[in-house]
Order: sequence, then structure tokens, then C-alpha cells
Amino acid sequence: MKTDKIVLRFKDKTLLKGHAKDFSPGKKIFHMRLLNGETVMVDVEKLKAVFFVKRFEGDKDYRYRYKDALPWGGTRMKVKFSDGEVMIGYTQHHQIIDDGFFMTSADIKGNNTCVYIIKSSTHQVSYL
Repeated sequence: MKTDKIVLRFKDKTLLKGHAKDFSPGKKIFHMRLLNGETVMVDVEKLKAVFFVKRFEGDKDYRYRYKDALPWGGTRMKVKFSDGEVMIGYTQHHQIIDDGFFMTSADIKGNNTCVYIIKSSTHQVSYL
């Protein structure tokens, strides 16, 4: 079974890397296989975001530019997290009632293929 490469950022700034086993929007808990092979249970409400990545080895010096227009479209939006981080991207299914939503970065050269953002970790979400 193919699993997604994910990096979890928690609200307390903890970071975990591994493979999603049963992640699904709307679920409160899912399982993740860490890089060392251990499987852990993840409480979604403790997360800031789930980053679906191309590679586990990120480039901490890379600066996102957020200028790409995505050929598949979507609504362009800006997310300001409670910790001050800002991301710009596109969403297809942002709904106010959901606990979170998917966003594709407006910088396709970056490491993130998409991000599932937990709404309780945001300070402001606006459309551009």
C-alpha cells in the first residue's frame, strides 16, 4: 500500500516525519509510521498542519516565493497561523464548517505538494 510522505507540525512546535497510514479530513485521530518504523497515534487537534512533501530532507534556506499560478485553479488564499507564519496558496474545498482544509502552495518549486491546515491553528484566513 502506498502511503504519503508527511511532516507534522504541532502547535507546540514539535515536528514528526513519516508516512500517513489512515489520514483523512474530518478524522480526529490517525496513525503515522515514523521514519524509524514506529507507529504512533496522532491527535489532529494538537497539530498546526500536515505537510505532504516530496522529500523528507527539506531545504531550510529555501525561501518560498508564492507567485505561481496553478493550472488546475482554485481560490487563492493567504493563511496567517497563530505563531505568525504566513502561507499563500490555492484551495479547492475551503469550507468554514470544517476543522481543516487543504491548500496547495503557490510556489510549486517548494517541497510541499499540499498542506492540510488545522483551522484552530490559524489567526486569519483571507482570499486574495
